[in-house]
Amino acid sequence: MRWKTLASRIGFSDQWLKYRIDTCQMPDGTIIDPYYVLEYPDWTAALALTEKQEVILIKIFRQGIGKTILELPGGSMDKGEYDAAETIRRELLEETGYQFDKIIKTAVVSPNPSNQSNSFHAFLAMGGKKVSEQKLDKGEEIEIVLTSLDEFRKILGENKLPQAMHVAAAYYGLEELGKLS
Repeated sequence: MRWKTLASRIGFSDQWLKYRIDTCQMPDGTIIDPYYVLEYPDWTAALALTEKQEVILIKIFRQGIGKTILELPGGSMDKGEYDAAETIRRELLEETGYQFDKIIKTAVVSPNPSNQSNSFHAFLAMGGKKVSEQKLDKGEEIEIVLTSLDEFRKILGENKLPQAMHVAAAYYGLEELGKLS
């Protein structure tokens, strides 16, 4: 079933997005041209719990959908970063000001395997202690929201966490905690 890539060229590239234009041949000989592949950096997010067992959520405006939404803390792996666990530690500290005693990788999934090349790394972070103020990137405005695990499960059940990859991270984190039933 594997396709053969006959040619490949970059259509656009910057810090956040690259798209590739491939010419592919299917096993039956059919040529697919063009086939577009989005090359994003890998992404991370964590179900993050404070030492008091509060879930740390962020409230942030997302231009793509034009709404302010709740998300889990996380972000993209920067150029030169190869360890997703180190990326999530950095992102948690920058976005929330919390450091964590324990970080567990709970899953690696593909955001959209049909036309994206990147992976999403889900984590469970436990024992969070507030150690600094936020150190936000240019263009970030983030409000911290602390909630109980029960309230977080209610947020999930009411579809109030719209970022699909974060729902996956929440699921795997809750599974690791034994809190799905």
